[in-house]
Amino acid sequence: MTAPPPAPIHVYFALLPGSLVLDWAGPAEALRIANQALAAQGLPERFVQHFVSPTPQSVTSVGAVVAGLEPLPATLPRPAWVVLVGLAGRHIAVDSEEARALLHWLRGLRPVADTLELVTVCAGAVLAAHAGLLTGRRATTHHQHLEELAAADPRCDVVANRVFVSDGAVYSSAGVTTGIDLVLHRIAAVCGPALAAQVAQAMVVALRRGPDAPEFSPFLQHRDHLHAALHRVQDAVGQQPQADWSVPAMAQVAHTSPRHLTRLFLEHAGIAPLQYLRRIRLATAEAALQSGRNVTQAAHMAGFSSDTQLRRAWHQFGRGGTPSRQAPGRQRGMAQNAEYS
Repeated sequence: MTAPPPAPIHVYFALLPGSLVLDWAGPAEALRIANQALAAQGLPERFVQHFVSPTPQSVTSVGAVVAGLEPLPATLPRPAWVVLVGLAGRHIAVDSEEARALLHWLRGLRPVADTLELVTVCAGAVLAAHAGLLTGRRATTHHQHLEELAAADPRCDVVANRVFVSDGAVYSSAGVTTGIDLVLHRIAAVCGPALAAQVAQAMVVALRRGPDAPEFSPFLQHRDHLHAALHRVQDAVGQQPQADWSVPAMAQVAHTSPRHLTRLFLEHAGIAPLQYLRRIRLATAEAALQSGRNVTQAAHMAGFSSDTQLRRAWHQFGRGGTPSRQAPGRQRGMAQNAEYS
């Protein structure tokens, strides 16, 4: 019996007069492209986008008028994201009728992970602070608004010099293009890093490391090039790492010869095709182990021919310990033993 598809995430972009277009248009395009990529794989779309405001139309930072805006909803479906964006100017005024209406609506929200999440882009964090949504939270904003954010809520732990910051159900980014970084990070969490990498390449943007990641994900490494044929191969390998891949099989996806594909990989991606495949398979196995799978299951899901092949790749790429020590259940048991020892 197959599991039902996950519920779609309703994403609400809350817009005020003077909203910075790039703050919301970039993330919205990333979500649209993610839906498009999912549909191309025969999967249901995950994101339903809404553009809401206290007024039915609004003049943006560049003077363009956005019409047909939905009213601020009385109730939100679950799961949902609420996205707050920056405004034109060096100071965020919250004394207008529209701003007061938005803050009143925001004060009724209670962010809960995987249920109702708050995403702020640029000085959108200042609006969240005025609504009391950042009290006791870590957050960041554009460098020009750091002091303003701290003044809006002294109980917010303001973090400087970060692309974005996550704190439970609250995600904040430093401004403008970092909103795209943050949404790509959330797409990776919801839809998987391979799809997030595909979206990033479609937008021709560089994927940056998440707030807590010790290094770039293998799904995102070796993809800072613009070679379409290589991206086709990397998308295919990332989506089906367990397939029977060989250099000739990859070359068929790229519509080139195996020898030429190897040259392309080395020139543009800086890695050989089979080495790239092993990195992707190892990352897939690690994710499976962390979700509770045993070593045999993880090896099979990732495309390794045996437990031994997984262990060999584990040590080849410098992973500490052994695969069998990565399961969350075992880690929790070790933590409990340490607590009571």
